Amino acid sequence: MLLSSLDPLAVARGDDMPDAVRIGDTALSRTDILGAAGALAKRIAGARRVAVLAEPTPATVIAIVGGLLAGATLVPVPPDSGPAELAHILSDSGAQAWLGRAPEGSDLPSVPVRVHARDWHAHPEPAPSAIAFVLYTSGTTGAPKGVLLSRRALAAGIDAMAEAWDWTSKDVLVHGLPLFHVHGLILGLVGPLRVGSRLIHTGKPTPQAYAQAARDGGTLFFGVPTVWSRIADDAESARALATARLLVSGSAALPVPVFERLHELTGIAPIERYGMSETMLTVTTRVDGERRPGWVGLPVRGVETRLRDEHGGEVPHDGESIGGLQVRGPMLFDGYLGRPDATAESWTEDGWFRTGDVAVVDADGFHRIVGRESTDLIKSGGYRIGAGEVETALLGHPAVREAAVVGLPDADLGQRIVAFVVADGVDPQTLIDHVASQLSVHKRPREVRIVESLPRNAMGKVQKKLL
Repeated sequence: MLLSSLDPLAVARGDDMPDAVRIGDTALSRTDILGAAGALAKRIAGARRVAVLAEPTPATVIAIVGGLLAGATLVPVPPDSGPAELAHILSDSGAQAWLGRAPEGSDLPSVPVRVHARDWHAHPEPAPSAIAFVLYTSGTTGAPKGVLLSRRALAAGIDAMAEAWDWTSKDVLVHGLPLFHVHGLILGLVGPLRVGSRLIHTGKPTPQAYAQAARDGGTLFFGVPTVWSRIADDAESARALATARLLVSGSAALPVPVFERLHELTGIAPIERYGMSETMLTVTTRVDGERRPGWVGLPVRGVETRLRDEHGGEVPHDGESIGGLQVRGPMLFDGYLGRPDATAESWTEDGWFRTGDVAVVDADGFHRIVGRESTDLIKSGGYRIGAGEVETALLGHPAVREAAVVGLPDADLGQRIVAFVVADGVDPQTLIDHVASQLSVHKRPREVRIVESLPRNAMGKVQKKLL
């Protein structure tokens, strides 16, 4: 059973938890979740694919669990999606309805989510091969692709992380991450419902909120580097986390100074891990292993990794030689929705997934992620943002003639989105606002530089490294 802690028989026997999930000021027991989600699952029986506006609310928790109980495929949608992004996700996914609140501008019908509804009807467990989620992830070019994740993959991924971190029902997981990515949704919401641990979702991941959650018994904390950087700058809040068991950082590299400052203030060396929508989490520092700043650790149970050079040759595990990272394991995705060509291109002939990242591995198997093979995937504030998607939005403005988007180093965000634009009669802020109106707000450029021309090679391709 995917959501093991919500086993109806166990809950009926009194295996409840009054605050199994807490979001903001609202606490939901296992009985609350199972009863309300059961009522929703009964109403949407037979639905094939449904969208959820992934706001951090109790209704979203019920919508996710209800969809999983019903065996429907869930399409989490970022709450700040712009009209172009929203239209693409809905049309590409073929979502039939919204579960809960629908955003303005959507014509899809909405099925109300009633947090206080109750239905104890039994729902058969879907096949392990059934697709549980379509997660939209930005590639280096074009519109986001839908990543197909099966129930089997979810179970394998969560169980492997639970084993690596000794994550049990005695833990209290704390985070304030978005509920439309692997980190916050799969590991951060489905994870505790499978493992049986409590969840405190802080809404916004502020230092003060994390400190309060620690005082409320939090033991396992998730954050992206931006979150940990801000906590490290707030000594009082950081010291409150000294009672935690684990501090986990992911979605981008944790700056070494932040790692060291957190260790100094809390007495806890953070754990780093590596993954992506297509693979979930495949490499991590173990709870009982070395925690080395800048390194993400070892493959989790069931995962194999290898490095290949540009010609497909082996790269030595010497801690210095860089190669393209390839992985295989039971938690990998089933392909890109409606994109057989893109799916085929992402796999090698002998069955390894090409992550698109480059890495080094030392003699002990420790991994360090160096970056993207392409320069077009930007990691900012824990988000993965495709430069091509932002460029397309910029080029949609009538004043813009050319655009190139890059990620430049940023002490707080990891990388900040910077756009170099050839345009006439428009100011930078207007272009920033234009992108924010078309895409998710976190995809807007932090800076727009108006230039006379873009550097190009003999083939006419923009040379982004010069930018």
